[in-house]
Amino acid sequence: MTFLELANKRYSARKYKDQPIEKEKLDQVLEAGRIAPTAKNNQPVKIYVLQSKEALEKISTLTPCTFNAPCVLMFAYDETLEWTNPDEEGIHSGVEDCSIVAAHVMLEATDLGLETCWVNRFPNAKTAQTFQLPDTMKPVLLMPIGYADDEPSIRHTQRKDIHEIVEYL
Repeated sequence: MTFLELANKRYSARKYKDQPIEKEKLDQVLEAGRIAPTAKNNQPVKIYVLQSKEALEKISTLTPCTFNAPCVLMFAYDETLEWTNPDEEGIHSGVEDCSIVAAHVMLEATDLGLETCWVNRFPNAKTAQTFQLPDTMKPVLLMPIGYADDEPSIRHTQRKDIHEIVEYL
């Protein structure tokens, strides 16, 4: 499968089978995140694997968007490790680094026959507090992962024309 075929195959699953993820597959998915690039290779990202009954119950109280997945990945960054732009104050890389790592994880999961959903709908600060993350760790996104029990929606294939998103200057 080419990269574009893989990228096109990926979709946001919103219903999961009650089937655990094999340890080998989860390890591969997490490895894809580990090797993802980050700004200046500072590697401020941490992936919290929520798969115990207690952790899944906790996260389900914070968001309706776990979709009964057998595992939810929480991507966060340590603000003491993120790159900061010396040329403009307030510009830093934590959110982007989490996004790059999460994209690698998402695509590796798809390649292994798993599905995911990128979730921003959760209270970030309350989630950090609920899971007792260190004060410097900032959650960015959640990612339910597992075997889908649904089909891609029509939204998955609806894309803007290339000329609407690309402009040559």
